[in-house]
Amino acid sequence: MCGRYTLLAEEAEILKEFGISQSIDGYEPRYNIAPGQQVLAVIHDGKEKRAGYMKWGLVPSWAKDPKIGYKMINARSETAHEKPSYRKLMSRKRCLIAADSFYEWKQTESGKQPLRIQTENRPLFAFAGLWDQWKGDDAPLYTCTILTREANEDVAPVHDRMPVILPRDRQDGWITPVQWEARQAKDYLDELTMDDLTMYEVSTHVNSAKNEDEACIRPLA
Repeated sequence: MCGRYTLLAEEAEILKEFGISQSIDGYEPRYNIAPGQQVLAVIHDGKEKRAGYMKWGLVPSWAKDPKIGYKMINARSETAHEKPSYRKLMSRKRCLIAADSFYEWKQTESGKQPLRIQTENRPLFAFAGLWDQWKGDDAPLYTCTILTREANEDVAPVHDRMPVILPRDRQDGWITPVQWEARQAKDYLDELTMDDLTMYEVSTHVNSAKNEDEACIRPLA
């Protein structure tokens, strides 16, 4: 799964990486992004790519209660095309979720040890995501979920699931403004090659979503 991650890149790096022409309103680097918070996502509106914030935790347009989002922070890429909550989104509401590392917790004899996991050769990347718009009584609520897959050989000793990290040359393809069959989106993800990953242990300081500072990523001595 993916329950915490970071985005520490400068705004200019993000604009260049994802080919965004406009500045990102309210952008700030983040050491400890958690479910329920606003996350930076990129979509293609049919004319250009746009970056903006969505709440992490998908609230489908048909949901009666937005609290459902807390149960939908991740979606399994292997079956999302079959699920009512995700099928239409796989077809037409795909997004990139900008990140530069994610956290996972390894079970040890002394408890769960957090690790920071990065791509070996890319300082900035994107998770494959899905998004939707929910219309309540107030302003529209834009939310998203991160797609996950079976862990690769780097992550498998720590956890059996991991987020889908898109290769750089497949990022634009994922958000192409073309309506696919939901199965096409699954096939697109199935064909991806995976980046090599590297990881190191960090302090349990990161366990609390209230902690948002450099200590979250500092390697253990």
